[in-house]
Amino acid sequence: MIDTLAMILAGGRGTRLGPLVQERAKPAVVFAGKYRIIDFVINNFINSGVFQIKVLTQFKADSLIRHLNSTYALPRSLNMYVDPVPAQMRVGETWYQGTADAIYQNSNIIRDSKAKAVAVFGGDHIYKMDVRQMIAYHQTMEADLTIAAVPIPRSQSIHFGIIEVNPDWQIMGFEEKPVDGKPIPGRPEECLASMGNYIFNADVLLDELDTDAHEDTEHDFGKNIIHKMLPRRKVFAYDFAKNAVPGSSDKEIGYWRDVGTVESYFEANMEMRSISPVLNLYNLLWPFRSYPSSYPPAKFVFDELGGRRGEAVESLVSEGCILSGSKIRRSVLSPGCFIHSFADVEDSILFDRVDVGRHARIRRAIIDKEVHIPPNFQIGIAPEEDRKRFFVSDTGIVVIPKGAKL
Repeated sequence: MIDTLAMILAGGRGTRLGPLVQERAKPAVVFAGKYRIIDFVINNFINSGVFQIKVLTQFKADSLIRHLNSTYALPRSLNMYVDPVPAQMRVGETWYQGTADAIYQNSNIIRDSKAKAVAVFGGDHIYKMDVRQMIAYHQTMEADLTIAAVPIPRSQSIHFGIIEVNPDWQIMGFEEKPVDGKPIPGRPEECLASMGNYIFNADVLLDELDTDAHEDTEHDFGKNIIHKMLPRRKVFAYDFAKNAVPGSSDKEIGYWRDVGTVESYFEANMEMRSISPVLNLYNLLWPFRSYPSSYPPAKFVFDELGGRRGEAVESLVSEGCILSGSKIRRSVLSPGCFIHSFADVEDSILFDRVDVGRHARIRRAIIDKEVHIPPNFQIGIAPEEDRKRFFVSDTGIVVIPKGAKL
């Protein structure tokens, strides 16, 4: 495998997640109980043997930086690291103006690394990927740039950046959210959605970034860099649907979720707690690491006649949770939650150390960390009342922000 430096773009605002990014960057948002969104791309790199990882941060980065520093203590003596890189304004007096500008402002990192290839990946998607397979494809095609792409129905093209390829999968064009994307050759009902994951030859990347920096553009990979490279460089698409990590099942291949909205974030979490989730968190051949908490095991207490019983069904219950005579159904609980007697939680996501009082009822809600739900309080039962007090998505998901006083 060629020498590869990973640069993860983790500086976006993620405003479509509403209150969930009120206190943190999108990649730092909790996912599946004990993880952060950023953990998925980092673990994909580590499991693939790519140990030189830079995470470019910008907006509301404090909790993200603390998570990275406390979770990924790789041995630097072996040239392994996961380093947060705050915006530094090294080449001007502005914050990052676009995805390409974020890398350009940190070009010194690429030069200092002496890497032959640079993997520029987003930090806000949920998926498993053996990056070695994409790097091998990049080498085989002798490409200057390789873009990871996932086949989707053409009817969904309006939601993605769509790649046009020839029969050899060389990229011929790129459109942002077209009504009807160009089909994959030989597959008229499908088109290719860009995953926003790129592998560049390092010298090519530096050259293209330098040229773009001195032009009047949006300094964006999708809108500017790729378009200008197509006539002059060898740019190929990599079929993510062929990527299989060790220990994966056939149904896992091609799983990729953009969790950029409250609805997509909620649904992706609900997939994780289903009876047979498409993305298997329990595959020990492709482990997902996160912050190693010191909480005790989860505890379920009381089993009395009359229904006072601590129980959870089709749910993820993290360490340190106490279900004290309460019921949890189809939900995700982060570490340290306390659900008091006779409380009832369904189809919901609770962040760290949420405390739910006696007889409270919660439906289709996302409750941020350390919120106290008073006894007998109801969320998601009366939608019109919820809209007067809280953020409610188009599909009726109630979001309670961190620090809310109820």
